Amino acid sequence: MFGRTKTSINTDSQKIHDVLTRGVEDVFVRESIEEKLKSGKPLRIKLGIDPTGSTIHPGRAVTLRKLKAFQDLGHTIVLIVGDFTAEIGDPSDKLEKRPMLTAANIQENLKNYKQIIGKVIDVKKAEFRFNNTWLSKLTFRDVSELAESFSVQQMTSRRNFKERLDKGEEVSLREVLYPLMQGYDSVATEADIEIGGFDQLFNLKAGRIIQKHYKKPEQDILTTQMLEGTDGRKMSTSWGNVINITDAANDMYGKVMSIRDDLITKYFLLCTNVVESDIETIKKSMESGANPKDYKMQLAREIVTLYHGAEKAKAAEQNFTHTFSEGKIPHDIETVMVKKGSLLADVLVEKEIVASKSEWRRLVEGRGVSNTETQEIISDQFTKAEKTIILKIGKRRFVKIVPQ
Repeated sequence: MFGRTKTSINTDSQKIHDVLTRGVEDVFVRESIEEKLKSGKPLRIKLGIDPTGSTIHPGRAVTLRKLKAFQDLGHTIVLIVGDFTAEIGDPSDKLEKRPMLTAANIQENLKNYKQIIGKVIDVKKAEFRFNNTWLSKLTFRDVSELAESFSVQQMTSRRNFKERLDKGEEVSLREVLYPLMQGYDSVATEADIEIGGFDQLFNLKAGRIIQKHYKKPEQDILTTQMLEGTDGRKMSTSWGNVINITDAANDMYGKVMSIRDDLITKYFLLCTNVVESDIETIKKSMESGANPKDYKMQLAREIVTLYHGAEKAKAAEQNFTHTFSEGKIPHDIETVMVKKGSLLADVLVEKEIVASKSEWRRLVEGRGVSNTETQEIISDQFTKAEKTIILKIGKRRFVKIVPQ
């Protein structure tokens, strides 16, 4: 049993309204969650994140920011790191089978995870829990009992499962078991409310079903809107359209400046603390013909300030103006010392300058990598680091490679 810590709970009606509406896709059950928040009772607010990568992009940070909003009201936030469920693989919104991760993969991803999450929430005041603690102890009988809570029809009618089955594609039993595990997390942590992206709704409702099975109070659910990547598609590291919250200030600023104009107000809403009335003013101003670039620069300042502070945000803006408005090379290019003869692809992926070798290949094939001194396009994806070179990668990334 978890204690309900006596603490000061903010029951301001406007703040509660903001928590339940800003960037929110759905609330279930609204009457229940509103009553709980207005009662002044300390609540346990749960969010689960599987460490399938070593960093976090703003799409994931949307739910973390919502968790922080509940924390600011005085409630206990329970952040579950899915070191067990990450091995299984969440099938939510996946139209093909997700590969299993190894324990070694997960431990590598977890190295700085708490520190990264601490960029958004106050981890000192949060419960930080790993679901391997309880899920690894379940017996086959326990799992069978959990599975009794659902029918085959319920699982196969799930949208992404149904689409795959209709196409004759495989859905593994492992994937079907995932909602049971996430639901059991809610039992293990006595969650009053669970937060997730709207693609998580099936898993979140599974928590209610399993809590009821164990004769526990059923959690309420809040789902957040999805944040598209810089190119308007779903945010995906493999597509290279993400802005990681660990990106250097200059890179972060430049990536924000690359988002599509029609995403500006949504990024303001989901990624910043700018009040909604001001965001609405920005929206109307652009609709009336104002230059989107000016607001995009404001957006970039806001986002970089959140993760790096105001001084670095100001410097990043000056760097951007110097580099792209005046057509010059940045003053403070990242320098990477490498072993002579190393493949550029290996170096840039290891240093997280590009997200993956697939992204590197796409950049090279798309003539997106060049030598800034000679203006020569790098056309061979297997180019090696033979001499000092300043690379321009895409439109806004620069790196100095120094072989040793």
